[in-house]
Amino acid sequence: MKNKKLNLAIFGLALLAPFALYPVFLMKVLCFALFACAFNLLLGFAGLLSFGHAIFLGTGAYVTGYLMLTYSITPEIGIVAGVIVSALVGLVYGKLAVKREGIYFAMVTLALAQLMFFFYLQAPFTGGEDGLQGVPRGALFGLIDLTDNMVMYYFVLAIFVIGFLLIYRTVHSPFGQVLKAIRENEPRAISLGYKVNQYKLLAFVLSAALAGLAGSTKALVFQLASLNDVHWFMSGEVVLMTLLGGMGTIWGPVLGAVTIVGLQNFLASGPLANYIHVVMGVVFILCVLAFRNGLVGELQRLVKKNF
Repeated sequence: MKNKKLNLAIFGLALLAPFALYPVFLMKVLCFALFACAFNLLLGFAGLLSFGHAIFLGTGAYVTGYLMLTYSITPEIGIVAGVIVSALVGLVYGKLAVKREGIYFAMVTLALAQLMFFFYLQAPFTGGEDGLQGVPRGALFGLIDLTDNMVMYYFVLAIFVIGFLLIYRTVHSPFGQVLKAIRENEPRAISLGYKVNQYKLLAFVLSAALAGLAGSTKALVFQLASLNDVHWFMSGEVVLMTLLGGMGTIWGPVLGAVTIVGLQNFLASGPLANYIHVVMGVVFILCVLAFRNGLVGELQRLVKKNF
C-alpha cells in the first residue's frame, strides 16, 4: 500500500513538474531515466554488465530521426520503428554475447558497440559527425501537434510510464524471478532445468528495445540524432546513473538519472563547465566508496534497520 501511495505521489509530481521547471530539461530527465531503467533490467536483475548499451539508444534515435526526416511519418510510427530495429540489433548482439560470462560478456558488448559506432560514423544516412539535425516532431496520430513543449512533455511522460510499468511487471513476474535466480546463482538455475542463455537473451532484447524507445523519444525531443548517442561514454554514463541510484531497485535508476542530468545541467553554465567529466568521475568514486547499494538501496537499508 505504501509503495502504491509513493508511486502515485511521484506520478502526481511529474504531472505538475512542467509548471515549475523547464519542460525540455524534464523531458531529458525522463528519456535518460527510461534508458537507465532499461539498463538496470539487464544489470540489476539479470546480472549482465553491458559496456555498449548506448548503441541501442543511438539506434532508436537514428532510425526514428531518419524516417521522420525522409518520409515525414507520424511520430508514433517512427518510435515503433526505432524500437523494433533496436530490438533486432539487440537480438543479434545478444546471440553473440550471452554465451560469455563476466568480464568477457562486458568486453564483447563493448567491442560490438564500437563496431556499430564506426558504422554510424561512416553510414550515409546518419549524417556522419553532423548527425541528423532538424528532426521534425510531427503530429501524434496526425492529430496532436508535438511542437509545443508542454504537449511534448506529457507525451514523453506517457512513454516513460509505459516503459516503467513494463519493467515493473517484468521484474515481478515469474520471468523476473528466474532472472534474479540466474543473477544470484547461475549454476543452480541450470541444475533446476532453466535454459539460462534463453532467459539472458530475452532480457537482453527487452532491455535493448526499451533503450531504443528512450533513444527514439530523445531524438524527437531534441530534434537531433548524433554520434554522442552511440559513443562509449554514453554507455559509461548509464552505468553511473544505475549504480548511483541503486542497482537492482525499481526507482534507483530514475533517481540516478535525475541526479546526473541535474548535475550536468547545473554545471554547464558555471565555472566547472569544462570539468563536468571530472565531477562525474568524483561522483562515481564517492558512490562506490560511500553508497555501495546506491542512494535508493541505502535508503531502503536504513528504513529496514530503523523500522
